[in-house]
Amino acid sequence: MSRFVWSKEFELGIDIIDHQHQRIVDYINQIYDISLKAQGTCGSVEVTDADTADLKAVLASLVDYTLSHLAFEEALMEEAEYPELSEHQLVHRQFSELIGSLKARFDQGEEVSQRLASVLQHWLIEHIMTEDKRYAELVKHKLLGIEPDKHRHWVQQALSRHFQ
Repeated sequence: MSRFVWSKEFELGIDIIDHQHQRIVDYINQIYDISLKAQGTCGSVEVTDADTADLKAVLASLVDYTLSHLAFEEALMEEAEYPELSEHQLVHRQFSELIGSLKARFDQGEEVSQRLASVLQHWLIEHIMTEDKRYAELVKHKLLGIEPDKHRHWVQQALSRHFQ
């Protein structure tokens, strides 16, 4: 695994979603940095209690934020009347189960932080470039293009609901 470098090609043109994706990338990179520090210079992994505590905190934040992001994204698609919403929700549900399972394994003492970060990194890139790009144009047209002021209030309420 290597640091996740954000690229303009990942942007959907929906500022709030692009910002959320970048925040997830920041969490992934924090996991990478902690894991790299634990590896040290000789290549052997020596995870200290402090590293474990840091990883636990970052993983909890990452999983919580990612699940909130997915729920917000689904609410956005629903508001825009995205016709493939149920298929997108299924992809989100399957992914949520996977990261929940990996986090549970970490909580039980198994070293899965690098795997979780790697899975998130690859999934996020693939998901943005395929699934998210499909809904982006509709959302931009319906929520940002026609009556952006009407939907600004909805966005604020949805953010409050999903990111408390």
